[in-house]
Amino acid sequence: KQNQVPKLTLKGKRICVELLMLLFLNNLAEEAKAKAFEEKSAVIRSQHVRAVSKKMLKKARG
Repeated sequence: KQNQVPKLTLKGKRICVELLMLLFLNNLAEEAKAKAFEEKSAVIRSQHVRAVSKKMLKKARG
């Protein structure tokens, strides 16, 4: 019983989900920024976000 891993509580699970969501959004923003830079755009537009979000979601699914 000494080596048992504590089970996550509902609050702990919620925090993990929120952290994963924030990490995903941060990566999405970075990728959209890179896409805008590739297209020589000073502003990140919705088309940049859409273009990279499709790739990121496919990658996340595996």
